Amino acid sequence: MLFDICFFLLSVPVFVQSLDPTFNDDVLGLIVFKAGLQDPESKLASWNEDDENPCNWVGVKCDPKTQRVTELVLDGFSLSGHIGRGLLRLQFLQILSLSNNNFTGTINPDLAQLGVLQVVDLSQNNLSGLIPDGFFKQCGSLRSVSFAKNNLTGQIPESLSWCTSLAAVNFSSNQLSGELPSGLFFLRGLQSLDLSDNLLEGEIPEGISNLAYLTTINLQKNRFSGKLPVDIGGCLLLKVLDFSENSLSDLLPESLRRLRSCTSLRLRGNSFAGEVPGWIGELTNLDILDLSANEFMGRIPTSIGNLNILKELNLSRNHLTGGLPQPVTNCLNLLVIDVSQNRLTGILPPWILKMGLKSVSLSGNGHSKGVQYPSVASLASSLQGLKVLDLSSNVLSGEIPSDVGVVSSLLVLNISRNRLFGSIPSSIRELKMIQVLDLSHNKLKGRIPSEIGGAVSLVELRLEKNCLTGNIPTQIKNCSSLKSLILSQNNLTGPVPAAIANISNLQYVDLSFNHLSGSLPKELTNLSYLVSFNVSHNNLQGELPVGGFFNTISPSAVSAAFIALGVVAVSLLNIHVRSSMTPTPVSLALSGGEDFSCSPTTDPNYGKLVMFSGDTDFVAGAHALLNKDCELGRGGFGVVYRTILRDGRSVAIKKLTVSSLIKSQDEFEREVKRLGKIKHHNLVALEGYYWTSSLQLLIYEYISSGSLYKHLHDGPSSNCLSWRQRFNIILGMAKGLAHLHHMNITHYNLKSTNILIDDTGEPKVGDFGLARLLPTLDRCILSSKIQSALGYMAPEFACRTVKITEKCDVYGFGILVLEVVTGKRPVEYMEDDVVVLCDMVRGALEDGRMEDCVDGRLGGKFPADEAIPVIKLGLICASQVPSNRPDMEEVVNILELIQCPAGDQEELE
Repeated sequence: MLFDICFFLLSVPVFVQSLDPTFNDDVLGLIVFKAGLQDPESKLASWNEDDENPCNWVGVKCDPKTQRVTELVLDGFSLSGHIGRGLLRLQFLQILSLSNNNFTGTINPDLAQLGVLQVVDLSQNNLSGLIPDGFFKQCGSLRSVSFAKNNLTGQIPESLSWCTSLAAVNFSSNQLSGELPSGLFFLRGLQSLDLSDNLLEGEIPEGISNLAYLTTINLQKNRFSGKLPVDIGGCLLLKVLDFSENSLSDLLPESLRRLRSCTSLRLRGNSFAGEVPGWIGELTNLDILDLSANEFMGRIPTSIGNLNILKELNLSRNHLTGGLPQPVTNCLNLLVIDVSQNRLTGILPPWILKMGLKSVSLSGNGHSKGVQYPSVASLASSLQGLKVLDLSSNVLSGEIPSDVGVVSSLLVLNISRNRLFGSIPSSIRELKMIQVLDLSHNKLKGRIPSEIGGAVSLVELRLEKNCLTGNIPTQIKNCSSLKSLILSQNNLTGPVPAAIANISNLQYVDLSFNHLSGSLPKELTNLSYLVSFNVSHNNLQGELPVGGFFNTISPSAVSAAFIALGVVAVSLLNIHVRSSMTPTPVSLALSGGEDFSCSPTTDPNYGKLVMFSGDTDFVAGAHALLNKDCELGRGGFGVVYRTILRDGRSVAIKKLTVSSLIKSQDEFEREVKRLGKIKHHNLVALEGYYWTSSLQLLIYEYISSGSLYKHLHDGPSSNCLSWRQRFNIILGMAKGLAHLHHMNITHYNLKSTNILIDDTGEPKVGDFGLARLLPTLDRCILSSKIQSALGYMAPEFACRTVKITEKCDVYGFGILVLEVVTGKRPVEYMEDDVVVLCDMVRGALEDGRMEDCVDGRLGGKFPADEAIPVIKLGLICASQVPSNRPDMEEVVNILELIQCPAGDQEELE
C-alpha cells in the first residue's frame, strides 16, 4: 500500500499532506527516493517501508528528540539513477551527501527549499546540465555546497552571491564557462572556494579582499587572464592559493607579501614575468612554493633561505640564471627541489645531496662537472631517503660513482644527456627499488653489467646513444616489471637473448643501430603486451617469429638483407621527450585609398597597433601596409602582404578576411597575445597586431625563401630538394607542431603553403591557432574557411559525432610527409582521373613497391632505410581512425630513431 502511495506522490505536488496521518513523512520521502534508484550492492537493503521511522536505516541520522531525519549520507554506495523529488519531504534535513556515486540527470533546484539544509555534497557523480539559478535563491542556512567532479556546463549563477551564509563552495572538475559572477566576492563569510579544472575565463575581478575569512582559493586549470588582483593581500587568513595553469601575466602584486599565514602558493603554468621577488622570503609559513612554467628571470633570491618550514620548492621551466643560492641550505624541512629547465650555470652545488632531500631535479640547465666526493657512501645517511634524482641535460662529466648502489631508496635516476664516461657500476644491483634508470646520451663504455638483473623493480631502462659493447646480459630477465627496454645506438654484439621473452610485461623494445647478429628467438611471441619492437640497423638474419605481436607486421616491413622492424607499430610507440613580451600600443592612422574591409565607410580613422617587441612603425606609413603589389599569398583566413619596418626589417602582414566572425576586441586581443607568446625555431613568430572593429591585421616575421609548396611544386627541377633537406623539413615540421600541441594549440589548417622555409632550409609552421579567433570552433565554419586545404583535412570534419582534436593536425602532418617524400600534391587532377596521394601510397605499400613512391627527381639518391620508414610513418599519421594516430611528441622521437646516426649520414645530391 505504502509503495503504491510513494509512486503516486511522484506525480503530485510534494508538499501535500500524507494520505494517512500514521505515515512518517521521512519514511515516505526516502522510499520514494529509493524507488528511482539502482542499488547493485543492496546498500539500502535496510530501508523498510513498514518501519515507523528511518532512524536505524543505513546512511540516515535523526534528531534523537523528534526522530526526524537530519542527515542523509550515502557516499560511495554505487547508486545510480536520478536524485528524485522524494528528498523534498525531508523538511528537517541539514546534511545531504551523495558523493562518489553514479547519479545522472540535472540538479533539482527545489532542493534548496529545504529550509534548514546546511550541507549539500553531490560531488563525483555524472550530473549534467546547468547549475540551476533557482538553487541559490532560497539558501538562507546553506553553509557548504559541492558539485565537484560532474559534467555540469554553463555559467556559475549570479544568485550564488545571495547565499550569504556560505562558507565553502566547490564546483571543481566540471565544464563551467564564462566569467566569475560579479557578486562572488561579497560572500563575506566564505572560507573555501574551489572552481578549478573548468573553462572559466576573463580577468579575476578586484574585491577579493572582501573575503576576510578566506583560507583556501583554488582556480587552477581554467582560462583566466590578466593580472592577479592587486588587493589579494587583503585575505590575511589565506593559507592555500592555487592559480596554476591559467593565462595570468605581469608581475606578482606586492600585496602578496602580506599573506603571512599562507602555507601553499602555487602559480605554475602562467605567464608571470619579472624577477622572483625578494619579499617571497617573508612568507615564512610556506611549505609549498610552486612558480614553475612561467616567464620569471634573474637570479633565485637568497631570501628563500628564510622559508624554514618549506617542504617543496619548484621553480622549473622559467628563465632563471645564476646558481642555487647557498641559503637554501637553511630550509631544513625541504624534501623536494625542482629548478629544471632554466638557465642555471656553474658547478653542481656540493650541498644539494647533503640535505636529506627526497626528490632533486636540476635537469636542463648548464651545470658543469660536479664536486668530486670521496664516495657516495660518505653521504649515505643524507641520501637514504632520496627517491628521485634527475640531473639530465646538463654538461656534467666524470664517472658514475662506483658505490651508487648505496642509495637503495632510489625510484628514479636520470643522468642522461650529459658527458659522463666510464662504465656502468656493478653496484647497480643494490638498487632494488629503482623503477626508472636513464643513463642515455652519454659516453659510457664497457658492457651492460650482468648485475642489472638485481634491479628487480625496473620499469624503464634507457641506455641508448652511448658506446656500450658486449652482449645484452641474459640476467635482464630478472627485471620482471620491465616495460621499456631502450638500448639503441650503441655497439652491442651477439644475439637478441631469448631471456627477454621471460619479461612478460615488456611493451617497448628498441635495440636498433647496434651490431646484433643471429636470428630473433621464437620465444619472443610470448610477449603478449608488446606494442613496439625495433631491431633495425643490425646484422640480424632469418625470419620473423610466428605468432603474437609479430603476426601484426606486414611482410613488406622485412628487408631482404636483414630484419627491419623500425616503424612497424609506430602508432603505439611511446618515448618520452626530454626536452617575455610586453605589448606596446601605438596609434596608427589608416588613410584612404585602400580596400581595407568589406565596409570601409565604417572604419574609424585610427586603430590600435601593438608590437610585441617594442615600439616601431612602417617606412611608408599605414597607406602602404596592404599594397597589392606586395601581396605574398591568399588563404582561407586572409591575404598576406610584405612591408618594411622603420628599422629596415621586413614583416608579413595578414589581413584577416573573417571580420564578420571575429570575436570582440578583448577576446581577439587575448587570443592574439597568447599566440604571440609562442616561440619556437620551427614556428613563424607573431610580432604584433592591428585592430579596428572592421579590420584586423596580424604582423608576422617575414620568411624570405617562400613556402614548402613553392619548393616542391613551383620551383625548377634543377633546384629539387635533396633527401637530407626533405628529411630535415619533415623533422622540423614535427617539432614545431609538437610544441604547439604542448601549448594546447591546435593548428586546424596544415598544408604546404603554410609551411615556410627560411634561408638555412629550416621549416617554419605558420598560420597556427587562427581558428581560435572565431567565435566557436564549429566544423562547418572551419571547413569553409580552410577549403583550400583539400586533401589535408581529417575525415572527422565530415562526422559530427567525432570530436575535433589535435589528432586532426596529425592527419594533416601525415599528408604533408607523403607530399614531401613523393613530391606530389595531396590530390592530383589528371585528364580523366583524380589521384588521392594517400590512397596511392597505401596501394604501393600493399604491392611491396614503396621505393617507387619517392620523388623521381631525386634520381634514386636517397637512403631506403630512412625513406621507407618515413613513408610508413606518414601513412600511420594519416590513419582514418584518430586513435590510431600517434601524438606529435611520439612522431618527433620516431623520426629521430629513423634518422641515420650523424656519422653514417651522407648528403645525397
